[in-house]
Amino acid sequence: MSSAEIKNVVFDIGNVVVRWAPLEIIRLTFGDSNTVEERAKLIFQSETWLRLNKGEITENEAKAQYKDALGLTELECERLFYYVKQTQILIYDSVDLIKRCKSAGFNVLALTDNVHEIVSHLKSTYTFWDLFDGAIISAEVGLLKPQPEIYQLLLSRYALNASETVFIDDMPNNVKGAEFVGIAAIQFENVAQCEQALRLLGVRV
Repeated sequence: MSSAEIKNVVFDIGNVVVRWAPLEIIRLTFGDSNTVEERAKLIFQSETWLRLNKGEITENEAKAQYKDALGLTELECERLFYYVKQTQILIYDSVDLIKRCKSAGFNVLALTDNVHEIVSHLKSTYTFWDLFDGAIISAEVGLLKPQPEIYQLLLSRYALNASETVFIDDMPNNVKGAEFVGIAAIQFENVAQCEQALRLLGVRV
């Protein structure tokens, strides 16, 4: 691909722009024990978390469901959602990469499986959200990656051509989902690796 072909750079948020660390969240909430991984699965791979990500329930409704289904206390629920937000620290150099893509003349967008309350927290805590020319958030559209429909919605809503678009995500399935609809995709490890992969696509920032 030549640089003439890629015009749009699309960023996932969790583990691309900010850190998403379920095991750390569980340790901080409940303490370090040998049930950390099991608890993380029960919370973050549950129907409740899925519905929260799809915007079908609120954070408060999720807390109520966790109390009922998992026997969490009020305090544990409060701690859980406090750490869900507070552990989302910026990944080194990612915001700078977004800025450099913008400065080089690329459209910069976001495509994220994310929760209303987390997005509000990120918008009030950091300034990077204002850099995006557009964003598709799962909780706002009721779709999740790697459903083809969420990528197609990104393309149609912002009048993007798949062949002129590259998507950056840390999860292999989400990368495959983008490629399935004809979008070039990079599996993110860190900014240096990502930048190198962008260069191979002719995106020079």
